Amino acid sequence: MIRPASLDDLDALVAIEQRSFDSDRLSRRSFRHMLTRGRAMTLVDELAGVLRGYVLVLFHTGTSLARLYSIAVAPGLRGQGVGEGLVRAAEAEVLARECVVMRLEIRLDNASSQALFRRLGYRQFGTYADYYEDHMGALRFEKPLAPHLSPDLVQVPYYPQTLDFTCGPASLMMAMAALEPTLHLDRRLEIRLWREATTVFMTSGHGGCGPYGLALSAHQRGFGVELFVNDDSLLFGSSVRSEEKKEVMRVVQEDFLEELQQTDIPLHYQPLTLAEAQERFEAGGIPVVLISSYRIYQEKFPHWVVITGFDDHFVYLHDPYIDTEKGKTDTDCMSMPILRTEFERMARWGKSGLRAALIISRRREAPEPKAETIEGYR
Repeated sequence: MIRPASLDDLDALVAIEQRSFDSDRLSRRSFRHMLTRGRAMTLVDELAGVLRGYVLVLFHTGTSLARLYSIAVAPGLRGQGVGEGLVRAAEAEVLARECVVMRLEIRLDNASSQALFRRLGYRQFGTYADYYEDHMGALRFEKPLAPHLSPDLVQVPYYPQTLDFTCGPASLMMAMAALEPTLHLDRRLEIRLWREATTVFMTSGHGGCGPYGLALSAHQRGFGVELFVNDDSLLFGSSVRSEEKKEVMRVVQEDFLEELQQTDIPLHYQPLTLAEAQERFEAGGIPVVLISSYRIYQEKFPHWVVITGFDDHFVYLHDPYIDTEKGKTDTDCMSMPILRTEFERMARWGKSGLRAALIISRRREAPEPKAETIEGYR
């Protein structure tokens, strides 16, 4: 019988864990957390009062993505269909919670698990080097649990922000690299873009990046840019209390706007609708969108993400922020499926409902040099 685990199963869960793995073991404390406070689901296979195995799945607030975090079958009971039964039961529970994609990592040397998940329809989509405690690498697998969904995705390389305040540069880098695969993504470019686009101040600590500065950075690198902002006042002004800091932000914004006037960047003082974002996407553009992090991380700070695809029910996005304190990896942050209605709610920030987005398109063709005209001669 497969059923939800309870605290009464702690001893048996720890025993299976100890017998199944030589490293990267879940502790008793970790199991307790997952069973009581973690955003997780643990199922166990029990026969005649004996636990034969378990599967642990993590969920992520605001997304329709699930991650199979751990699965183990008691030694001596492997090869009897216990693992397959647990996976299938987990998939059914995940789908019932309106999650449509399951992802996981498998050790490079675990051929039996790789074979199981391939047989169950999981496809490999990446690798990790030096992933486990013993430095063994991992293969990344995923499976769409709602096969009727066929998202129109583009190949967007994933780049995680390396600083708390560089989500904008990281998102812009991913969008540009999707259009120009030879673009080298590294921390030097990330910090350079931040220096070019920073608002100087925002919330606490260093300032993040606003839409005007990011648009100019992409434009200066030869990319096409279309800019949408629903508010022509001081952006992010409510994020600081100091009037002196607000004045600095105002000067920076005015400078950005003067620079924008010298370019051919279309600036629309209106929100980018989801239908318009999809239309631009289908025409080859990559949307970079400002969201409120509250609906995903329960923290009220502005946050940039890049859209990687659409289908009838979901928007898919790369989130440059990896919440490692909650056990996330980049697997959890790539092409995250967000219900369209949920994305509409999160694609705004602050009490004013600030909405901002950039559409990044392929490099503009360099203009033909004009023929010089000299009086009496051409």
